[in-house]
Amino acid sequence: MEFTHYSVLPAETIEQLQVKPDGIYADGTLGGGGHAFLVCSLLTTGHLYGIDQDEAAIAAAGERLAPFGDRVTILRNNFCNMRAALGEQGVERVDGILLDLGVSSYQLDTGERGFSYRYDAPLDMRMDRRQTRMARDIINNCSEGELYRIIRDYGEERFAKNIAKHIVMRRAEKPIETTFELNDVIKGAIPAKMRQNGHPSKQTFQAIRIECNRELEVLRDSLEDLVALLNPGGRLCVITFHSLEDRIVKTAFRSFENPCVCPPDFPVCVCGRVSRGTVVTRKAILPSGEELAANNRSKSAKLRVFEKRMD
Repeated sequence: MEFTHYSVLPAETIEQLQVKPDGIYADGTLGGGGHAFLVCSLLTTGHLYGIDQDEAAIAAAGERLAPFGDRVTILRNNFCNMRAALGEQGVERVDGILLDLGVSSYQLDTGERGFSYRYDAPLDMRMDRRQTRMARDIINNCSEGELYRIIRDYGEERFAKNIAKHIVMRRAEKPIETTFELNDVIKGAIPAKMRQNGHPSKQTFQAIRIECNRELEVLRDSLEDLVALLNPGGRLCVITFHSLEDRIVKTAFRSFENPCVCPPDFPVCVCGRVSRGTVVTRKAILPSGEELAANNRSKSAKLRVFEKRMD
């Protein structure tokens, strides 16, 4: 199967990155190399570092970006390790960083990876197949309470409690091993009249994937380091697809801009915390109607941008 090169919010992201021909840029979620290709197209003496934890993405992006030769360095890693990974390459600062979060179209469309409820496959869902914990481990080993929390919080699923209950009941008979087995459990846990709007498994699969890959934890723990990596005036562009992701980014960016923790009635700041820069996007940038018509997977995308202050 060919890796899709379609990128969400491509023009908007490149515009916000403000790519300089001689700049150093990092794409922390390389995927198929779509955004990276656009960045590289604007470089002359600059360099792009592409990071991804998925070996399939590494292979596909390498092929996609091959025409740019030594202007590109691809590293297999998680973006939470970007600072250390770039440090090993002798890079202490970059002019811009891009994150395009969530699951890629390739991962969804490669049935055997277990990300999609549309293909019958083992419950895997690992973005980095070097890790041992899989989706089936979560489904079969987590307590009913843990499953309820995961599905409720990460999937925002209104029937989370009943789905968790049904999973525990089914796995008592035999382990739940495949996507279609899990589909069957979810379908049985949701009233028939409530299954009209989209696939009933969508939110639960999203929740299990987020838990399996520690996606929100990784994001929350990475943003401060990523801003520290930027040169003065450099920008961090983050595309989210989930309300919890967006909230993490929005909250972090605001705290970077205004870190003061002094009581509001203090006449002057005494905490000594200094602003790291400016939130460029007071409101998230959303896909255009044209993009939504061309790619329905872009419908929940939001782009937020932070610019590091000039020293």
